[in-house]
Amino acid sequence: MTSTQPQPQPQPPGYAFDNDNGHAGEQHRALTAGYDGLSVGRLAGLGLRDGLRCLEVGAGGGSVARWLAARVAPTGSVLATDIKPHHIAPAEGLEVAVHDITRDPLPECAFDVIHARLVLLHLPERLQVLERLVRALRPGGRIQLDDFDETTYGPLIPLGGLRGGDAAEVYATYIAAKQRLLEAAGVDLTWGRSMAAAMEQAGLTDIDTEPHVQSWRCHSPGTALQIHNTHHLRTRFLAVGVTDEDLRAARRVMSHPHFLAASCLMYSAQGRRPY
Repeated sequence: MTSTQPQPQPQPPGYAFDNDNGHAGEQHRALTAGYDGLSVGRLAGLGLRDGLRCLEVGAGGGSVARWLAARVAPTGSVLATDIKPHHIAPAEGLEVAVHDITRDPLPECAFDVIHARLVLLHLPERLQVLERLVRALRPGGRIQLDDFDETTYGPLIPLGGLRGGDAAEVYATYIAAKQRLLEAAGVDLTWGRSMAAAMEQAGLTDIDTEPHVQSWRCHSPGTALQIHNTHHLRTRFLAVGVTDEDLRAARRVMSHPHFLAASCLMYSAQGRRPY
């Protein structure tokens, strides 16, 4: 990337991915394409059935919440919460609520299944939030958390027109800058690998965790998400010293037909509240 660096600007406060941002819809589409298969595949193993009561925390675009609602209908229901839930389309058996999981109360012993994806790693209060979610489970209820370990990205694999060192440096610099801006926004970059132990400390049993890695090509949903982040998080990139030319260079590398890299690890952890 270019060596010319702007004067860092004050970091915008709070959660990095704002649902009011004009790029939020594309963020949800990329996450759905890239990670719904993992999330719902794991949830399907929890014995979902008619009549269950589910909670989807930080529902975003609502794709997982709608999937859950279709499986617990017609007598079950899903409560989908978000600070700004206006991207969640309605569905039978789906209730949508404005809710801040760090402050707003949840009913205790109310849900059979709770799911949150890419939520707790963004919250400095993640351990307190986890305890609140455990209390919201009915005895015997199950929780699933899907979160990244943002420190585990693989380097660019030099192929074809990207064999030179410049492309690898551009990509590595982009990833390092994204890690800096996320950490500045309160993200625990290693939360994915830590959450199973945190779930056990919170009193859950039958802990099961699976790490998943993807191969990213220029057409992969995960790559589309990274390219999208150069737009969605532009202000935050500038705040950590990245220039617009740096971002354009990163987009060129990730859009190249020979782009190939390994994603960071996504951990999917499940636990049960004891009877």
